[in-house]
Amino acid sequence: MFIKKVPKEHKDTIITNIQLYFSKERDDSLGNLEAEQLFDFMLNEIAPIIYNQALSDVRKVIQQQFDSLEEEIYALERPLR
Repeated sequence: MFIKKVPKEHKDTIITNIQLYFSKERDDSLGNLEAEQLFDFMLNEIAPIIYNQALSDVRKVIQQQFDSLEEEIYALERPLR
């Protein structure tokens, strides 16, 4: 499993939402165990993708900040005679 632990209150809420989704959108019902198994499966499938995208986004932000800082440092240089 990619994510070791989801806080119980979050997991319980998501499981309830999965059950509501199946009830409303698919006219089907899922028990707690089925909904929890679906949650665990989807978490294992989706979490690495989201995690990697977040890291990519962070790299971009840090690179932009570094570039801006580098420009500010060059602006502080004094001309040589």
